[in-house]
Amino acid sequence: MPKKNASPDRSLHEVTSADGTEISYERSGQGPTVILVAQALSDLRDNRRLAAVLADTHTVVNYDRRGRGNSGDAGAWKAAREIEDIEALIDAHGGSAVLFGASSGAVLALDSAAALPEKVVGLIAFEPPVIVDDRRAPVPRDLAVRLEQLVGEGRGSDAVREFTRIALGASPFMVGAMRLMVGPWRTMVGMARTTVYDTRLCAGLQDGKPLAADRWKGLRAPSLVLVGSKSEPFMQSGTRELSTLIGARYATIEGAHHATPMMRPAALIPSVLSFLDAARP
Repeated sequence: MPKKNASPDRSLHEVTSADGTEISYERSGQGPTVILVAQALSDLRDNRRLAAVLADTHTVVNYDRRGRGNSGDAGAWKAAREIEDIEALIDAHGGSAVLFGASSGAVLALDSAAALPEKVVGLIAFEPPVIVDDRRAPVPRDLAVRLEQLVGEGRGSDAVREFTRIALGASPFMVGAMRLMVGPWRTMVGMARTTVYDTRLCAGLQDGKPLAADRWKGLRAPSLVLVGSKSEPFMQSGTRELSTLIGARYATIEGAHHATPMMRPAALIPSVLSFLDAARP
């Protein structure tokens, strides 16, 4: 039986990415390395519960994506820079790792696994926000430009509101309720620039059309795509199409929804550990 970690190490470590950006992370547990790739408007604090349950059997690297938390941000964002961040984390932990990404973090994990086939040895994607049919409205292609303009004008709160309303599909009531939570809202506003990054990262995947076959053609790692039984219908159809496209295992987590990796990660553990055990070299 795996030994429980009595007190997780919350000390911060850093690696330097290829462009000189310092990437901050926490490390816990022992065993094969799993890197947690955070969703939109989140930093490593949001994945601490997930890190804690995985650390019983694995070395868990829980990091701040660039522009968030204690990580730097060199500007001139490209998806390739975030992939280099993940590569630096992998290289600092033995040269191979499994990636676990949720929501837009799952898209980044997919892109990284395709770009780093010799270093990513497994991939778990929880509800990448692909839109492949008419079960929800497409995300407008000009959203990133609009968000960048708002951020450039110093209107970070408006950028977060627009992103949550349009990209995440939150209702006006939900956005209003979020703004009443002053601390969390202030934290998200501090990451407003990254709404541009995540919108660009997901471009071409949220048009309400079938997914292109070539985006992840370099993907070689065993993969698992997860969706919650309580998640929206577009998530069900999108994740199923994605899993077929990349040849991944597919599983529905009973009672789970889009925030489950942050709020109730133990619900994912049976499926995740079963996959990790099977994918272990």
